[in-house]
Amino acid sequence: MKVAIDAMGGDFGSLPLVEGVLLALKEKNFEAILVGNKEVLEPLIPAEFAKRIQIVHCEDFITMEEGATSALKRKESSIYVAIEMLKNKEVDAVVSAGHSGATMSLATLKVGRIEGVSRPAICTLMPRIDGKRSLVVDAGANVECKSENLFEFGIMGYEYATSVLMHHNAKIGILANGEEECKGNEITREASALLKKHPAFIGNIEGNNIFDSSVEVIVCDGFVGNIVLKTSEGVADSIVYLLRKYIKSSPIGIFGALFMKNVFRKLKKQIDYAEYGGAPLLGINGSVIICHGKSNAKAMKNAIFQAISTLENNINDKIFNAIKQYK
Repeated sequence: MKVAIDAMGGDFGSLPLVEGVLLALKEKNFEAILVGNKEVLEPLIPAEFAKRIQIVHCEDFITMEEGATSALKRKESSIYVAIEMLKNKEVDAVVSAGHSGATMSLATLKVGRIEGVSRPAICTLMPRIDGKRSLVVDAGANVECKSENLFEFGIMGYEYATSVLMHHNAKIGILANGEEECKGNEITREASALLKKHPAFIGNIEGNNIFDSSVEVIVCDGFVGNIVLKTSEGVADSIVYLLRKYIKSSPIGIFGALFMKNVFRKLKKQIDYAEYGGAPLLGINGSVIICHGKSNAKAMKNAIFQAISTLENNINDKIFNAIKQYK
């Protein structure tokens, strides 16, 4: 199994990305292809991993400040080269912590969509009170959607939840401003009517249901989904900051914290994005994982594991068959 890693696009340079690849190679049997500047990458690879890592040299890469469409013309950039390799079947998956818009645009235009899928969607994992993960689909790929798109998001998310996350009794809900059938807007109501064909659909859900373990697949357009994602990250960071602040402000708090180290460790693990690594781009005729720009080594390792898991579970074939069945 060959996984191409865009090794140039992260916020913190190539080092944490390569470290994540090394961690993944210690646990999984696959061939890693690092796409980027050989002069930068080669010194980061220990001798014992040299036979399992290939470097595809290219000096250009898309920065976060650039527009996504600029990637279409930059044929020597690391993400363009990686996606081109996926298109040509030279690799089985692509993992990138670089420009998410560039990755999505190139994957859609170069690799193409699964037959029956009108738009790909970013599928991000969210923490739940039961320790498992729910899925938000879409988390930023499509700012404006039609009801047909939301319908497809629900089906794709369900297949990922059941096959990869092992939610065997997964439920699908449409994110709205109330649980009642009359709530939402025209597009969500139309999508709801379409999703009634699927036995796992439970109707409208509200924002709190993302975290309360009542539903596994949360369907929304990318505008709403991205706001949900960024708001959730902000709330999690704020809670950790306030806990530290209040603990340090009191001797009793510091003393009590010594007895709650394990509790804090579990909380951090549950809300840490690095634990799940990245967001699959569902609907693409290939395996593409989009990582957070600030991904550390653990995040990159887990993103690679996600890519491998989507391949091992034949998620694209299952999406194709499910779309064909319910459309």
